[in-house]
Amino acid sequence: MKSLADRLNADETVFTAWSGIPDALTIDALAATPVDAVTLDMQHGGHHEDSVLRGIAPVIAAGKPVVVRVPVGRFEMASRALDFGADAVIAPMINSIDDARAFAAAMKYPPVGQRSWGASFAMARRGRNNGGEWLASANKDTLAFAMVETREALAILDDILAVLGIDGIFVGPSDFSIAWTNGATVNPGLDDMMDAIADIGRRTRAAGKHAAIYIVDPALTGRYVSFGYRFLALGNEQRYMSLGAASLLEAARKTIA
Repeated sequence: MKSLADRLNADETVFTAWSGIPDALTIDALAATPVDAVTLDMQHGGHHEDSVLRGIAPVIAAGKPVVVRVPVGRFEMASRALDFGADAVIAPMINSIDDARAFAAAMKYPPVGQRSWGASFAMARRGRNNGGEWLASANKDTLAFAMVETREALAILDDILAVLGIDGIFVGPSDFSIAWTNGATVNPGLDDMMDAIADIGRRTRAAGKHAAIYIVDPALTGRYVSFGYRFLALGNEQRYMSLGAASLLEAARKTIA
């Protein structure tokens, strides 16, 4: 299986499901769908340390990358997510260089960062038993995505991108729209901020790093890809179930005279 890092380095477009329900059976079913990867959300979703520990396993078993979004400022959880077997971590509200450095330090082993050793779950789940080989490849195989969601973060984007150990930028368009309009609206498809989102994508790619974004409206996908975004989060369990139920009911009702 190609790693998430390998796929993004090859400029592939990767769609991740978004999981907020802290149940391993639900995650197992989600991983069996045609999505490329699964993201477990601890920030706004219901996931917690135990559900992440248990929820990573079925995604790995499905042969897909697994990503964890940690809560704001929980950089120690970033290290734990990697130890549990995550391929990447998304950290929200990276609004200062200190935030970016602390996140990178938690994500990478020395000499890049300060992550401590404890990869027993991760290695066992991937059938690896050579600690030296794991250590040698971990920093390049595990990705640190810093979220840009505010004007403060946008103003220091180049500095965040320059932090060793930050592998990409993940844009949260809903929060970005709130910041962009000074709290006047939440509109992830706001036309007025699209130039800024395009600029983030271009600058991230120019820095040799990965651009990622959450997609609320699938109709915007092609536009985001043209901006350079390749790691794309699409929907959540509630939306998948709602759309699936609506589609099945519509098909069934059409057969009734």
